[in-house]
This record gives sequence, structure tokens and C-alpha cells, in this order.
Amino acid sequence: MDSVCLLHVLKTQAAEHNIALSAVHIEHGIRGEESLRDMHFCEDMCEKWGIPLKIERVDVPKLVREQGGSVEEVARAVRYSIFREILKDGKADLVATAHHADDVAETVLFRLARGTGLSGMRAIMEYDGIVRPLLSVTRDEIATYVAKNCLLHVEDSTNSDENYTRNYIRHTALPAFEKIHGNAAKHLVEFASLAAEEDAFLQALAENSIVRTEGEERVPVDLPDVLFRRACLSCMRQYAVGGGYSRANIAEIEKLKHLQSGRRVSVPLPDDLKGCAALYAFREGNEIVFDWFIDGVSLNGPYPFIPKPQLYLSPAPFEVREGEPEEGDQKNRWLCVDLDAFPEGCVVRTREEGDMITPFRAPRKTLKKFLTDRKIPARVGQKLPVIARGSEVYVVVGVEIADCVQVTDRTLRRGWIGGMG
Repeated sequence: MDSVCLLHVLKTQAAEHNIALSAVHIEHGIRGEESLRDMHFCEDMCEKWGIPLKIERVDVPKLVREQGGSVEEVARAVRYSIFREILKDGKADLVATAHHADDVAETVLFRLARGTGLSGMRAIMEYDGIVRPLLSVTRDEIATYVAKNCLLHVEDSTNSDENYTRNYIRHTALPAFEKIHGNAAKHLVEFASLAAEEDAFLQALAENSIVRTEGEERVPVDLPDVLFRRACLSCMRQYAVGGGYSRANIAEIEKLKHLQSGRRVSVPLPDDLKGCAALYAFREGNEIVFDWFIDGVSLNGPYPFIPKPQLYLSPAPFEVREGEPEEGDQKNRWLCVDLDAFPEGCVVRTREEGDMITPFRAPRKTLKKFLTDRKIPARVGQKLPVIARGSEVYVVVGVEIADCVQVTDRTLRRGWIGGMG
């Protein structure tokens, strides 16, 4: 009924608003002959009304067996995948669905029961070319319109099956609330609208609270909890799009607010990113920063180091040049060295346990202590390229050189290392 109503409304207004109208029907393969009946009904109606129809047939029960999940979830994912393909292929500028005000009320109840925050109360939204022209219209108003215009429609028999959560809410839970207060559904819709406004406001405050410097996003620990959680969630999603984060995950990160600098907690990753570097939240000073980290594993290398001009792309990009840096380069990112002072057998790699360095005009120390003294976090130090032979480090790219490779009055080949990080 809802979809027939929407299609009829659009058809009657298409010419006035210069709308090129077509329809799409997804046959999910769930209800056997009844499902085919619905498909043929759509074919007959669209032919009668002169509306081009695209039919997609998908075996949802088979997908459920192969992929898991509920029939409702998989069927919805299939529908929206088809909608996105239609938009991506330029076959439509907008895809309109017939969700209405009662659907919003039901969604609010469902999410409250399942557990959600303010963002979840935004209920049914319009996004990325998906529009909902009937969101302000009730089911009763749709029924009145259908009856007034003598519109035929067919009903999905599963709509009355209360084993489906949505149907139970529609037929039992929401009517019970209506008995308590006759405008319950209306008030739930109003609440969803207010929640959307307040959620957008809080999200903007949280985004503006994130400190963005040198490609990193940092969350101040002294933010109010409501903004801290949102800011952390925003940062996490930048690293792992599609990650499903629970309150428990955020609670783990909140613990860092009360721990000393250097502590970290792991962040869960979506399945397609598992097996690569782990994502962690680190406490650094009075901020939380998110970054990839691999415990005890060299990220890349070793690669032979040749003291002449060339580019190294791994473990992080840097360059070796002779002469002076070109005009416009940031000199503080370049380290000046005597290219002939490097012993044979040097390699480019990341930091290893036991590494030592004698910094320029400074006492010899472990590389770990040197990086700590320079206040370079372990997550950053682990990824810095070093030039070394054995455990002796001659260059920490972008940070420091060993005293033995400094330029002197005997230097014949002055070189520069860095410039890209």
C-alpha cells in the first residue's frame, strides 16, 4: 500500500515537476508463489501507468545460508545495494522509498529496546540520493489516499507475522503505547526529529574539538564525556570505516583519561581489516591519539643503504640527496651528513631491540632511551626509518644523525637525508 501510494503521488506530479519516473522491484525469493504474484502485480501496474520498471531477482534465503544473519537484515542489505548501484550507474538521480511516519516511530522503539545513543534516534534518514517523500505522512493518511483514489495493492503475508521484530512492534508494541497516550506515535516522530537536530549540533562540537596536526587527529582528555566519546568515535571511523563500535569499546578508551601518558588500548577492526596492524588508542600527554601499531614486529626492511642520491619508499618515504636542499624545502626535515662516513653493510629498516646510537655531539645511549628523551612516542618511533649496521644506528630519519657521520672540514660529499615525512 505504501509503495503504491508513493508511486501514484509521483506519477500525478511528474509532469508538473519535470520528473522522469521509473520503478524498481526486488523479488527476494522468500515467499514462493506469493512473491512472484507481487512481482507480476508490479509489472501490470507499471505497464498500465506507463512507468518503466526494473526487476531484480535475488535468492535471499540462499544468501542467509551462505553469509548468516537474519532474513530481514540480508533482504534490506540487498535492496540498498541495488539502490546504490542504480545511483552509481547514473540510472537515477534519486531513489525514493515509501517509509512513513509510523515507520519512524517503530524504528525509534526498536532502537531504544535494543540499546542506542542519540545518534540512533535519528531513525530513518535521507542520504546519498536515497529520499523519503512520505516521512511526514502517517499510515492512516496513506490508507485514506489509497481508498480515495481507488488504488489496488497487494499485501506481503509476512507483514502480519509477529515472529519478525518489526511486525511485533507494529501490531502489538506501538498500539499498546497508543492506548497509554493517543499521540504516542506522533510524539516518537517528533522526538526523532529533535534528536536529529541535537545530534548534529553535538557532533559538530565534537568534530571541532579534535586537534588535527601533521596528519594526526588528537582528542583532548578534558573534553566533557559526551563530546569525548563522539570525538573518539569519529577518529576511529577515519581509520577503520565500517567498524562496529559498542559502548564497551568507548568505555575502554575512556579509561585512558585516568591513566598516565604512554598507556594504550586496542580498538576492534572490521573483518576486512583483521590480520593487519592493530589499531590502538594511545594516551599522549593530555590527548588521545589513534594509530596503527604492531607489537615487536619490524614494519619493513631491511633494505641495503647506498650512500648516494635515491628514493626509499619503505618503511616510510625518504630521500638521499647531494648538495643543498632545493629552494622551498623545509630544511628542518633534512639531516646533513657526510655520505662517505657510512661504513659498508648499512641497511634501512625500523627500530630493533638493542639498537644503540651516539647522537650528534651527545653521549652514547640506547635508541629506545634516545627516542624517549626526545619525547617521541613509541608508536611513532617504531615506524621511523633508521640507517644502521648491526645494532649501531647512524641516522634516525627526520630526527637525528650519529656523531660519526657529521659533516667536517674533511667532508668531500655532503648529503641530505629526509624531506618527505
